Amino acid sequence: MSIETPLLLDTVANAVVDYKGQRVLRSNSGGWRSACFIIGVEVAERFAYYGISCNLVMYLTEQLGQSTATAAENVNTWSGTASLLPLLGAFVADSYLGRYRTIIIASCIYILGLGLLTLSAMLPSISTSNYVGKNKVTLASSELQVNLFFISLYLVAVGQGGHKPCVQAFGADQFDGEDPVECRAKSSFFNWWYFGLCASTSLAMLILAYVQENLSWGLGFGIPCVAMVIALGVFLLGTRTYRYGIKEVKSPFVRIGQVFVTAIENWRPKPSEIAIEEEACRTLPQHNSEQFKFLNKALQGKVCTVSDVEEAKAVLRLVPIWATSLGYAIVFAQTSTFFTKQGATLDRTIFPGFEIPAASLQFFIGLAVVFFIPVYDRIFVPIARAITSKPFGITMLQRIGAGMLLSVICMVVAALVEIKRLKTAKEYGLVDMPDVTIPMSVWWLLPQYVLSGIADVFTIVGLQEFFYDQVPSELRSVGLALYLSILGVGNFLSSFLVSIIEEVTGGDGKDSWFADNLNRAHLDYFYWLIAGISAVAFTTYLYFAKSYIYNRQSTI
Repeated sequence: MSIETPLLLDTVANAVVDYKGQRVLRSNSGGWRSACFIIGVEVAERFAYYGISCNLVMYLTEQLGQSTATAAENVNTWSGTASLLPLLGAFVADSYLGRYRTIIIASCIYILGLGLLTLSAMLPSISTSNYVGKNKVTLASSELQVNLFFISLYLVAVGQGGHKPCVQAFGADQFDGEDPVECRAKSSFFNWWYFGLCASTSLAMLILAYVQENLSWGLGFGIPCVAMVIALGVFLLGTRTYRYGIKEVKSPFVRIGQVFVTAIENWRPKPSEIAIEEEACRTLPQHNSEQFKFLNKALQGKVCTVSDVEEAKAVLRLVPIWATSLGYAIVFAQTSTFFTKQGATLDRTIFPGFEIPAASLQFFIGLAVVFFIPVYDRIFVPIARAITSKPFGITMLQRIGAGMLLSVICMVVAALVEIKRLKTAKEYGLVDMPDVTIPMSVWWLLPQYVLSGIADVFTIVGLQEFFYDQVPSELRSVGLALYLSILGVGNFLSSFLVSIIEEVTGGDGKDSWFADNLNRAHLDYFYWLIAGISAVAFTTYLYFAKSYIYNRQSTI
């Protein structure tokens, strides 16, 4: 027995059970076997989501008759909501239902939303638009169609809110971070997860945008609905192979929340408590920051344990990284709105008789990701590892920062291309003819799309891994939801900027920066502004990233 027991313990996966609630062995559960099922689910879900979002700005302007600025605000607001709702979904999963059940319920809501969205697109529309001089005249769509459309759209957001953080966390849970081999596989999982995600996203943008604009919007929304039904079926197929986390008796939200509440209550200590406070603080790692001195108050009176306070500190340390990443998120929001509207004005002829839909240009973001992920994982990381001696080549925060710098460059390039587009429209006398294609190839936009994709490989994947790894293990769904909330708040900030700039620059009958006639708009000014905001955010990020202390040194 003394010889066999260590061998048995070595093969038991830590802190997980099977679908029957029994402990599992690494050899017959989890790992890439289970992760492949879960990546397959994400491939189908992202195909469905981006099949809706990639061309949404064109549907709102062409089918529902909204102005360019209003459509961009609506897209950003919906995208922001869809990216913030994962916080609620993660809370429900980590505190009550667990990730597996949350995924199933969220998938059903998702399918319902997509089904109703398809129905709304099939209702008769009376939306038409044309230009009288410089003014766009539009007849509104039927009220029933508009109401059903937005109700359906936000049901999709709710479904995605439960689906997105739990699926990725559940996939990463299939690897044991305490096992050296599985720990390295987990880091690779985040790369290949994003590879699959972007491959499906690219496919959606290439195929569904064409179907929506050339065949039928109802069919273009119906195909994603079918994809989600398939995704749910694939997920259920892997039920017997998955590793499930052991649910804590006390919710991690309650534990960490109690730390903050107790710290506030004990902020002004009584004289008799000073000795207790000094002794408690000596048991914790020393931090000079006032925020950590504040949390140490929670140990007074032995209300909170040392581990509870350390978990609260781990969450608090993420705040500066979260906040300074918002500059990147604002750039991220432009690819599905103004980049698409730019492309719609240019010559998109691939060969005689065939034009690529403007929304399909986002395909090149995914293509850049699909090409660069293997380069990063198989070439860049080994070379960087040989130079830095770090297990993953560069740290997670260095990876995020590299992408943020590329996003600043992306906006500079986008501004320069827009200046070229406006100059070409003026040279050919097309300023007041917005429906006429500008004799400038759409391939001028390719660099900004490719730069956006490469930036995603660094920053998006880096943020996913960072927020998963640096939160307490019971809060990993919340960690990924925090990463998604960066993109959500970035969309809201973009919408806010558009609203303010539209109000300031469009008064007194003037053409705003976002005029419906883009030949009289000034997207170049907007892109320069975003580049400046992103550069400031990047500089601030470098300050906080340099002083960040990782919770798990082995993972950097």
